[in-house]
Amino acid sequence: MILGLVAFAIGLVAAATIGQILGVRRRNASQRAKLLSILGVEQAETKRIVGFFHPYCNAGGGGERVLWAAISAIQRKEPDVVSVVYSGDTDTTKDKIIEKVKARFDIELSPKTLDFVFLESRYLVEDSTWPRFTLLGQSIGSMYLVWEAMTYLIPDLFIDTMGYAFTFPVVSLVGNIPVGAYVHYPTISTTMLSRVKSRTAGVTNSAGISSSAILSTGKLLYYRLFMYYYAYSLRQARFIMVNSSWTKNHIDSILAHTDPLLDAIHLLPPLVLLEILSRKRSECPKTAQIAYPSCDTRQMSVFPLAGRERVILSIAQFRPEKDHAAQLRSFHKLLEAHPEYGGQGPSSAKLVLVGGSRNVGDATRVEELRLLAKELDIQDQIEFVVNASYPQVLNWLSRASIGLSTMVDEHFGINVVEFMAAGVIPVAHASGGPLLDIIVPLDRQPTGYHATSPETFAEAFHTVFNLSPEADIAMRQRARTWAVQKFSAEEFEKAWDESGWRGWL
Repeated sequence: MILGLVAFAIGLVAAATIGQILGVRRRNASQRAKLLSILGVEQAETKRIVGFFHPYCNAGGGGERVLWAAISAIQRKEPDVVSVVYSGDTDTTKDKIIEKVKARFDIELSPKTLDFVFLESRYLVEDSTWPRFTLLGQSIGSMYLVWEAMTYLIPDLFIDTMGYAFTFPVVSLVGNIPVGAYVHYPTISTTMLSRVKSRTAGVTNSAGISSSAILSTGKLLYYRLFMYYYAYSLRQARFIMVNSSWTKNHIDSILAHTDPLLDAIHLLPPLVLLEILSRKRSECPKTAQIAYPSCDTRQMSVFPLAGRERVILSIAQFRPEKDHAAQLRSFHKLLEAHPEYGGQGPSSAKLVLVGGSRNVGDATRVEELRLLAKELDIQDQIEFVVNASYPQVLNWLSRASIGLSTMVDEHFGINVVEFMAAGVIPVAHASGGPLLDIIVPLDRQPTGYHATSPETFAEAFHTVFNLSPEADIAMRQRARTWAVQKFSAEEFEKAWDESGWRGWL
């Protein structure tokens, strides 16, 4: 009797869901026609729509540069393709976003084949909404957010450019359309699983959990389940692009991930429906393809290499993982170990932090950093440039001597590439993209420095400031040559085209 009632209830929910999906599909034709009419598109029947899921498209960071570079390339090469961005930036307009893209990245976008769907539910993917079980909460939130997106418009091809893989099954089911992805950073990784299993404290595994056998066991189960469904979601994509070797290694590992116990459980009803409704695993990509992010190397590569100021420059959004506090502490260690860089004399150095502030949380972090600078008594040699315009960024890049990045496991590091293209010697954390792809030898000679602690960062600063004029210019030139050669906009567009996205239209 009870089983019968449960089955009946499940049947009612399934019927209601199917009814909603069919309703969304029926409405899509009129919504599509309305969009193309507003854009003034002629011969609408020949047009194809590519939907880009990027809820924070107006943030102005490296991930956004990739989005706009891809859309700009499509507009220039594919006149019959209309790009639609699903954004949660409800406090702005299409024209203002296009203006900001031009000001921040110097990327031209045509309003004729670009439109936006502004989503009201972005708060569901905010980490502040989910103080506990954040990964799970944000992932479920992204599924509702993409449902909202599909109720407004189902495109011909859906591409996620922010890393919300849990949207893929929803889009596949609701829209019955192909899905692609550009992944900047895996939501969860096998490294995170290993860290919890070995009870190692870290950014994603607090000391309170790692020190408890019970809590560690519970978190490991949680991560196992999350990893299983994250891998399942990624396999819904027809093509996957990634931004670096580090990210590729992680995504390839996740695509190949299996969990025999959970695989067996999913052969039982009702979980077996997941396998029935999804594509076969053999149809998903076996590996991801690297498409290094588009970097504006042309304007920066004309800056003079000589005559640089003793400025240590950071360019990064004021997000927690960028670890700006480590930058302040590294600069403090420099002044502590080498007092000659203090004060206002000819040898004095300066740390300039240029970055975007997206919300109240970021603004609060900036104020906390100002307080830390005062606590370390270095505030007179620190400058904050919040939400800088593109000309301001270029101005600092043309003047600075050292480019600083302290993020651990930075998935790529567009800021590091920009440093190198501008002739700024990079000093970055010895991990992720800066270690594997960017700050690598050219002709067996160094193009920058790696560090792992405030002390080693400080020593790297001191080393750069004391290079001979000949060695200084030579290193700046090598760094620029490598950046322009490997990470240009042309190289990004070439890799984007080779992903095969056109074939899915």
